[in-house]
Amino acid sequence: MPLKTIENLDVTGKVVLVRCDFNVPISEDGEISDTSRIERHAPTIITLVNKGAKVALLSHFGRPGGKFDENFSLGFVSESISEVFKASEVVVIPDCIGDVAKQVISDLPNGGIALLENVRFYEGEEKNDPVFCKSLADLADIYINDSFSVCHRAHSSVHGITKYLPSYAGLALQLEIEMLEKVLKNSEPPMMAIIGGSKVSTKLKLLGNLVEKMKYLAIGGGMANTFLAAKGLNIGSSFYEKDMLEEAKNIMEKAKTVSCDIILPVDAIVADKLEFGVESFAVDLDNVKKNNMILDVGEKTVELISNGIINSKTLLWNGPLGVFEIPPFDESTSSCALTAAMMTRAGGLVSVAGGGDTVSALNHAGASGGFSYISVAGGAFLEWIEGKSLPGLQVLND
Repeated sequence: MPLKTIENLDVTGKVVLVRCDFNVPISEDGEISDTSRIERHAPTIITLVNKGAKVALLSHFGRPGGKFDENFSLGFVSESISEVFKASEVVVIPDCIGDVAKQVISDLPNGGIALLENVRFYEGEEKNDPVFCKSLADLADIYINDSFSVCHRAHSSVHGITKYLPSYAGLALQLEIEMLEKVLKNSEPPMMAIIGGSKVSTKLKLLGNLVEKMKYLAIGGGMANTFLAAKGLNIGSSFYEKDMLEEAKNIMEKAKTVSCDIILPVDAIVADKLEFGVESFAVDLDNVKKNNMILDVGEKTVELISNGIINSKTLLWNGPLGVFEIPPFDESTSSCALTAAMMTRAGGLVSVAGGGDTVSALNHAGASGGFSYISVAGGAFLEWIEGKSLPGLQVLND
């Protein structure tokens, strides 16, 4: 079912409550280190402002546990919001419900913006409590969800509130769904997925779903070790999940029946420990020693993955291929990411990436700007590509 969107929506003089995601990363000195999540909302907010709405921004930040905690107060993002949304003033409200908050929002001029306090300061948020849902709804005339990253949560500000207000999808949420559907539902074959990360157990459903859709499925990161061990190959002292060996075998068998080519490492970059400056070696898998840890895939594997990218029309990427935070174990991720970006820029590939450390890894490689779309969502991105129905989207269906 299509989403109800804000196209042609009359918002002049109306209070519009927008669910955003301002759960931004913070540096050690307390500064916002990446404003990408704020920037995603600019098209929606600027559109509402230009149409003369009174815009109330609602978000969570961190996990304060349902009670006020100054460390998780959202006021610090107001300056960045003002810059990104080109607003002369953002009124900061020290609560997200109640008569005072309602009056301040009501007193905004048409086109004014207010920032509400962290919605997770209330227990009712994560409990999807009807009373709290109604308290949020009492602030506004219209509700807009512009944050795909929270759509897998059946929380008050995502799900329950839609029972009390006319509810729509914002432009950022709409774009995210369009791009993901382009990959998983309306894609041009052949399709490829690159899946990294440490554990098979956290991505079992994801892998099972992708095997049925992809021509190529490249598996890297720590989870590749579990697949290698399931094949009886030597992985030295590398991390793997013993209790997932049978599941890995089942996925490989399933791939054969549906003609999915699973690409596993054939060589690796190894070291005796994981730390900056450690001595590392490039080895074939039959030369991995007992005390070696596999920390990245090798050049031969990079070539296999790159060939898969070049021969594909659609690419879905989730997770790095190695421990990209510590050089030289970032080289395979960077090389394959740059290949994907080059193919995308040349018009030969639709590439979508997201979830976990993916965004950081692609930024580190200097390749994110070349992808068709980068999702900043984590859990919602993974659940979507697992094929799950997301509560926050169900309630926005037209």
